[in-house]
Amino acid sequence: MQEYIKKAGILIEAMPYISKFHGKTVVIKYGGSAMTDEEIKHSVIGDIAFMKMVGINPVIIHGGGPEINKALALEGIEPKFFNGLRVTDEKTMQVVESVLSGKINKSIVAEFQRHKTKAVGISGKDGMLIEAEKKMPDGADIGFVGDIKKINTEVLDTLIKSDFVPVISPVGADNEANTYNINADYAAVEIAIALKATKLVFLTDIEGVRMNADNPDSLISRLTPLEIENMINNGTITGGMIPKVECCSKAIKSGVNSVHIINGKIEHSILLEIYTKDGIGTVIEEAEDEQVALVH
Repeated sequence: MQEYIKKAGILIEAMPYISKFHGKTVVIKYGGSAMTDEEIKHSVIGDIAFMKMVGINPVIIHGGGPEINKALALEGIEPKFFNGLRVTDEKTMQVVESVLSGKINKSIVAEFQRHKTKAVGISGKDGMLIEAEKKMPDGADIGFVGDIKKINTEVLDTLIKSDFVPVISPVGADNEANTYNINADYAAVEIAIALKATKLVFLTDIEGVRMNADNPDSLISRLTPLEIENMINNGTITGGMIPKVECCSKAIKSGVNSVHIINGKIEHSILLEIYTKDGIGTVIEEAEDEQVALVH
């Protein structure tokens, strides 16, 4: 009996959040082990299907680095990187597009169908969703790697209104039909801004932002863009976390209400973050007043 009472209590706690976010758009950057571990993948997609069932409009943007590397190896192509960006010649771009817009994208759509949820897989090229231009970091030519020039939301608006979950691969194009590999984090941010999303969620393999990168117990529950800037300047946030939190800050400054960085390996992490008071990861949002980040 106590088990059922506990479950009822969880539902009651979730009710205000279900009501608050009904009809709102939540953009989810889907990455990490939640994509590569089939058991976690089934659970995560099930949670997103539940969100759709209770009235949220989820929009998914996925990555696919490990699968791309496997496919390149089969083609005898050695991955190359410049400042953390994949050098993408024409042959590599063909593999990248095939993996992202084909294998990965359609496998996610199929998982939604297993959960009796309507989903449509598209790439950023469809409907010119992600209008891109060639990226030249430090003046270097790294091939078909793109910066996002514009997000055209017509195709997403149509899918959302028709009650589908859009599943987007981060491949863009320019007006001359050149195809570009787009960083999935950046794509998620720009799409969330363009859709005026209420929330943007990054599914990763870590709990969130830490005060001490090597100490899992130093998770920071809540941050503001100003606190992020200060923590980058004083060296608290370093390495690969810097571009991710900078993406978060940009989203907040551009109108997204909150951005969440959570560990997708934790069972029901998305539901716990959205439908409970405290959440389990790091939430970035503008402070109503000056506040110190909470550490637990």
